[in-house]
Amino acid sequence: MKVWRWILLLVIAAAVAAFCWHWVAEDPGYVLIRFRGVTAQTSLLAAVVLLVLLWAAINVLWRVVRWPFGAFSRRHRRVSQQRLADGLVALMEGRHGDAERDLNRASRLDMLRGPALLAAAEASSRRGEHGRALESLDEAAQVAPRAARVLRARVLRRDGKPAEALALLTSEADSGSLSPGGWREYAMAALANGDTRRAREALDPLQKSGVLGTRAYNALETQILVASLNGAGDGAVLNALWSSLPKSQRRAPAVVDAYARKAAAYGLTLPAMDEVESALRREWSSQLVETYGTLAGDDLEARLRRAESWLDGHPNDPSLLLALGRMCVRLKIWTKSRPYLERSLALAPGANAWEALGDTYTGIGDTGLAQRCYRNAIALARGDNAEPLPAADVVGGRLDTRPIAIEERDAHGVPRLRE
Repeated sequence: MKVWRWILLLVIAAAVAAFCWHWVAEDPGYVLIRFRGVTAQTSLLAAVVLLVLLWAAINVLWRVVRWPFGAFSRRHRRVSQQRLADGLVALMEGRHGDAERDLNRASRLDMLRGPALLAAAEASSRRGEHGRALESLDEAAQVAPRAARVLRARVLRRDGKPAEALALLTSEADSGSLSPGGWREYAMAALANGDTRRAREALDPLQKSGVLGTRAYNALETQILVASLNGAGDGAVLNALWSSLPKSQRRAPAVVDAYARKAAAYGLTLPAMDEVESALRREWSSQLVETYGTLAGDDLEARLRRAESWLDGHPNDPSLLLALGRMCVRLKIWTKSRPYLERSLALAPGANAWEALGDTYTGIGDTGLAQRCYRNAIALARGDNAEPLPAADVVGGRLDTRPIAIEERDAHGVPRLRE
């Protein structure tokens, strides 16, 4: 397609040249130049051609004369570009000292000054030299003020000064003129400073800007919402905050879990259970199931029956088994709590399950095994290994660590034999 386009342009140019030639040939014009007794005469076309050639000759001569004087600047530009490239590579490789040195040298070239100083400040900050980073940002602010302001907020936050970082970005945030990266730093600084209201205000601009991927945005949103719910001063503030959140923000399991735990702490057990059960109907969550087993309330037997009905769909979930064991412990049904908790430990050993199993043995009256379970809970909390129970004290003589398989049936309801 491009070839035909060029051919068409050449044909048009040839037609225009032929027309102009005939037009000039009819009257080529006349140019007379007389200077100090010297007379020169020619046609207008020839005079134009001579002027063009003279201009070209002067231009070439000027470039030839100028070339030796520009050799130093060209070398300086080439070396600075190479230093910028080397500095950025060193920054990504974690050689922050080399990166800072190369980037500071690259900043001597005016056209690279802004990005080089910003990258040098980042290198200094990663080294822990926050003072030097701020000095580089003072210089970078003269070239790239918005980027320097955002990076300054990041450096201050890393230096343990979230209040200063938040104050630096507040005016632009209030006017809505923050850059996408600025909104992220604003949210992180507000979160670190305990100002969850401002952190929530940054969520909508962050989502619209698309600066974060879906997973990263969801993680930050969950972190901010959990902190907001945990910071509620009383039940009324908690319920008001929960009601003000959009439905999309009230669906994350971690957010529902934070609300349920906080509501239960303020005595709002029924709303907490309603939210947990609604969330579990939408999507299964081991985190919420474990929380469900810790909630207080007078309807514990009904909740136990409801939770036992979930075993059909999730027989291998250690969190569900732990929740069942905890509820049985609170109801003092030792014959059911023990196998639930042992099964949970077989699938996923955890300090909470060992503690609940210790409560079970305490209820049975076996102080020795109860103390061993408590020691195992403390050991796992510290990151040490747990001491297994004697085989004779485990239900069935030996703890079965094979996952329970869900029964498979065909279209007529007949169980399928497993291979």
